[in-house]
Amino acid sequence: MHWMEVTVESSVLTSFYNSEDESNLLLPKLPTLPKNYSNTSKIFSEENSDEIIKLLGDVRLNILVLGGSSAFIELYAYGMFKIARVTGIVGTCLALCLSSDLKSLSVVTEVSTSGAPEVSYFQLETNLLYSFLPEVTRMARKFTHISALLQYINLSLTCMCEAWEEILMQMDSRLTKFVQEKNTTTSVQDEFMDLLLWGKASAELQTLLMNQLTVKGLKKLGQSIESSYSSIQKLVISHLQSGSESLLYHLSELKGMASWKQKYEPLGLDASGIEDAITAVGSFILKANELLQVIDSSMKNFKAFFRWLYVAMLRMTEDHVLPELNKMTQKDITFVAEFLTEHFNEAPDLYNRKGKYFNVEKVGQYLKDEDDDLVSPPNTEGNQWYDFLQNSSHLKESPLLFPYYPRKSLHFVKRRMENVIDQCLQKPADVIGKSMNQAICIPLYTDARSEDSTRRLFKFPFLWNNKTSNLHYLLFTILEDSLYKMCILRRHTDISQSVSNGLIAIKFGSFTYATTEKVRRSTYSCLDAQFYDDETVTVVLKDTVGREGRDRLLVQLPLSLVYNSEDSAEYQFTGSYSTRLDEQRSAIPTRTMHFEKHWRLLESMKAQYVAGNGFRKVSCVLSSNLRHVRVFEMDIDDEWELDESSDEEEEASNKPVKIKEEVLSESEAENQQAGTAALAPEMVIKVEKLDPELDS
Repeated sequence: MHWMEVTVESSVLTSFYNSEDESNLLLPKLPTLPKNYSNTSKIFSEENSDEIIKLLGDVRLNILVLGGSSAFIELYAYGMFKIARVTGIVGTCLALCLSSDLKSLSVVTEVSTSGAPEVSYFQLETNLLYSFLPEVTRMARKFTHISALLQYINLSLTCMCEAWEEILMQMDSRLTKFVQEKNTTTSVQDEFMDLLLWGKASAELQTLLMNQLTVKGLKKLGQSIESSYSSIQKLVISHLQSGSESLLYHLSELKGMASWKQKYEPLGLDASGIEDAITAVGSFILKANELLQVIDSSMKNFKAFFRWLYVAMLRMTEDHVLPELNKMTQKDITFVAEFLTEHFNEAPDLYNRKGKYFNVEKVGQYLKDEDDDLVSPPNTEGNQWYDFLQNSSHLKESPLLFPYYPRKSLHFVKRRMENVIDQCLQKPADVIGKSMNQAICIPLYTDARSEDSTRRLFKFPFLWNNKTSNLHYLLFTILEDSLYKMCILRRHTDISQSVSNGLIAIKFGSFTYATTEKVRRSTYSCLDAQFYDDETVTVVLKDTVGREGRDRLLVQLPLSLVYNSEDSAEYQFTGSYSTRLDEQRSAIPTRTMHFEKHWRLLESMKAQYVAGNGFRKVSCVLSSNLRHVRVFEMDIDDEWELDESSDEEEEASNKPVKIKEEVLSESEAENQQAGTAALAPEMVIKVEKLDPELDS
C-alpha cells in the first residue's frame, strides 16, 4: 500500500485549484443524516459533515496505490475511486511506489518457482497520467463526488429501512391467521363490509378484533404507521431526492467533459456510458417519487380505516365514543369501502410466495432488497400518460424519457443504478491501466527466508520516492555474505533519464561513544531499514557477536555521506542490470560507514523492524516476537545528555537509560491480552526521546 500526493505544478492546475467549485454554488448543501439510526449514518452526521466536505474539498490529486498477490495493481484517486487497474503483474507485490511527478510506478515482486522465490524490481511508465494530469485531476474529482453521493444515497436508504418497522406487518399477519382459523365461508372482505354497512360483526371477527388486535393494539399500530411513514417520507424528500439530484448534476458535468474528446477520450471517458448512468439515476428518482405517492396514499387510507375501526371496536365494548369521532360522512364511508375492496381480497398465490393472504401495508415492499417483483405494484390503469407512452413506439424508446420499472422495488432500481454507474466509470480505470507499460526489469535476488506473510509486510524490500530530486530508492539486502550489507538501488522517475551511483552497498563499520570516545567495532547485519525523510535512512542493526540484550542498534544514515560527489566515480556499478544482482555481488560497489553520532544502542529488546517518519519526527522499533514497540522522538530540543558509560559498567548495572518512557500498566496489559487472547499476545509500548545529534 502506498499513498502519494501529486507535486507537479502548472498554470492550468493552479487555476483549477483556485477556482470555485460550481457545484457549491448551484447545488443545495446535502442535509446531514439523522443520528437516531444506524452507526453507518454517522459518516454523514452533523459531527462528521465537515470532515466529508474537507475530503471533497481537497482538490490537489492524491492517489492510493494497492497491490497484492492477485496479479494486478489498483490506483484510487483520493483513496476513494479507482482510476487505474494495472493487470499482468506476475507474482506477489512486496512493495510499490508511484512517483509524485506521475512519470513512473516502481514495483517489487516475488515470484515463487520450483526453487527459492525470486525477487525483482520493475518500473512502469505512467506517461498518460503525467501528460493528462489536469484532466485526470478534474475527472478524479468528479469520480470522488459521485462515489461519495452513492454512499450518501445508500446510507439514506439504510435509514429508511430502519424507519420501517416490523409492527407494520401486524395487520397482514393477523388477517392471514384469521383466514386460516375461521370456520365460515364468508370472505374477510365481506366480514369487514358487513361491519361497515350494518355496524355488526360476526363472532369470529369480533374475536379477532377484541382478543388479538385489541383497541390498545390498534391505537399503537396506527401511531406506528403514522410515525414510520412520516420518517420515511422526510428521508425521501430531504435526503434521497437531494442526493439523487446532486448525482445527476455531477454525471451531467462528466458527460460534458466526455464530449471534449481531445482532452478526455484518451483517458477512456465515454459519453454514451455516462448517458446510460444519467438515465439510470432518472429511473431511481422516478421510483423514489412513486414511493412518495404510495406513502401519501397509504397514510390517508390507514388514517380513515383506523378511525372507523377504532370507533367500531369501542362500540363493541360499549365504551363511550367521543362525538368528534362518531361523525362519519357518506364520503368517509365510500373511502373506507374502497380501501376494503382494494386491500382485503384474499390472494392464494400471494400466500404461496410470501406466506400471507394480504398485502395491506404497501411501503415495506419498496424497501426490500430482493429481485422479486412488487407484491402490489401501482395501478396504472386509466393513467393517460402511461397509456400514451405504451402506444407510442417512438416515445417508448426515446432517450429523453427515463425508463420506468413499475413492478420493481426501490432497492432493485438503486442496485441497477449503482451497477450502470460502476460500468460507466470502470472504463477509464481499464484504459489508464493498459497504458502503464513495463519499461525496466531488474532481477534482484532469490530469497530462501521462510517468513509468514504478516512479517513480510514489515520489512525489506522498501521503496521511497524523493519528491525533490525525482528519484526512486529501493532498500534491500541479499543473503549470505551480503546480509551484512544494505543495498541501495536508485532510478530516475523519468525512465529516459539515468542517474549516477545507481547501485551501492553500505557496510556498517564502527560506532564511537561521544563521552568515553570508546569505539565499538564488530560485524553488523542489517535487519531492517526505512527512509526517515528524503535525506536520511533509519536502520536497525544486529551485532553478530554482541551479548543478548545489547546487540541491537538504531542508526540514522545520512544519504549525503553515501552519495559523496567527491568520490562518486569510485562507486559505480560495473555489472549488468539484466543479470540477477546476487550473482554479481563482487561488482556492487561497497561503502563502509563509520559513525560518531546518529546512533543508539537498543537495550533489553530484540529489535527487528523499524518505521520512520521525518514529518512527525518519530521512529518506531518493533521486536522480533511482534510484542514490544518503542517509539523514539527523533528531534527534541531539550538540553539533556545521555549518561554514557563503558560496557563493563553497563553490564554490571544492567539497567537501560530511559529518557522518557510510557509502559502499559499491569491491569491494562491484562485487559488488552484478555480482549485479544485469540488474536495477538500482550503488546508493550515504550516512548523514548532520541536526538539524532547525540550519541548512544
